[in-house]
Amino acid sequence: MANQSGWLRALGPGVLFTGAAVGVSHLVQSTRAGAVYGFALVGLVIVAHLTKYPAFRFGPLYAAATGRSMLQGYRRQGRWALALYAVLTVGTMFTVQAGVTIVTAGLAIALFGLPFDVTVVSGALVLLCVALVLSGGYRALDGVAKAIVGVLAVCTLAATALVLPRVGWAGSVWLPTRFEAADVAFMVALVGWMPSAIDVSVWQSLWTVARARQTGAAPTDAESSLDFHIGYVSTAALALCFVVLGAGVMHGPDVSIAAGAGAFAAQIIDLYAAALGDWSRPVIGGAAFATMLSTTLTVVDGFPRAISVLAERFTADEPEAETRARERTPVYLATLGALGVGSLLLIARFRGAMPPLLDLAATLSFLSAPLLSWLNHRAVTSDDVPPARRPGRGLLAASWVCVAFQGAFAIAYLGLWVQRTASG
Repeated sequence: MANQSGWLRALGPGVLFTGAAVGVSHLVQSTRAGAVYGFALVGLVIVAHLTKYPAFRFGPLYAAATGRSMLQGYRRQGRWALALYAVLTVGTMFTVQAGVTIVTAGLAIALFGLPFDVTVVSGALVLLCVALVLSGGYRALDGVAKAIVGVLAVCTLAATALVLPRVGWAGSVWLPTRFEAADVAFMVALVGWMPSAIDVSVWQSLWTVARARQTGAAPTDAESSLDFHIGYVSTAALALCFVVLGAGVMHGPDVSIAAGAGAFAAQIIDLYAAALGDWSRPVIGGAAFATMLSTTLTVVDGFPRAISVLAERFTADEPEAETRARERTPVYLATLGALGVGSLLLIARFRGAMPPLLDLAATLSFLSAPLLSWLNHRAVTSDDVPPARRPGRGLLAASWVCVAFQGAFAIAYLGLWVQRTASG
């Protein structure tokens, strides 16, 4: 019985990862991939998960082995690594928060028939998430995320099961056949946030440390591994479900994709209801709204938590098993406020331009992935991690292959972009 409670005690960070990852990348990008390309990009979704697996695995692994966050692993490599992570985080956090929030607000308006502007609904959602985070810190975030992700999984699996009989498998194409500039740009954006940006691996390490502080016991390697794989495999499965939903219901020559992220999310509910009946609207709408609310909640906490610890690491090493609640630091609160205000200003000012902003943020994540993966690799093979708790040779070899793969494709994309820009 004690062993069972140990497994249950370690669960949490992996569920939070699912909450952070399953959002725009799944609801918008995966569904759009199925709607526009059918099943041609299924392999790309799988490859994205495989090539990012080592980098994401190393986040909770480092935290479980050292009792510290991955930001301490970056600090040990030099403050330049912290500065790089800071630039990437500050450069994308407002567009990320604005993107996930406006999609959530659009879904709320479509699902509940709210008679309010999307900016007003977005503001209410941000305030709700801030209140949930501040009212109970990690415990509240953990509990709410588990409930939302549970609803999401059940609704998405049910919706996928309803769509499967309607899929035209005979005429399906399983490999990409279109490589125009717009197609390549979309595929890059799809991979950039599939299942999420690599910098979220830092959040995973922070959640692992926070979970150990909450429970009063550091997770074992086996417990940390179980928690991570539950979250990662679930995220991959849900991504494929959304591709199936898009291919089964929206794919076809007569379907036009809405330009706005919120409008596209509302279009999902309408098209699914038209294909399956109005009775399915709560299933599809519930799955979509739960997806985005979970992501919004997790992002509201993730960026301030990371920046709070980041500020501390610039000046001092991270003590092992630190007991102070970081979410109450002035930096955390200031970042929380700035993130909310900044994202709402973006929503109010650039509602029509949100898809390009999302694509830009995802593309930057795609280009930064090789370097951040390399930093994570260096962290888990450093002297901070006891030799017995470092990744095995197979995983380390896979990590090098994935870093090289990511780097090669990032360079290739940059080359194509430069060539296209030079040619006008």
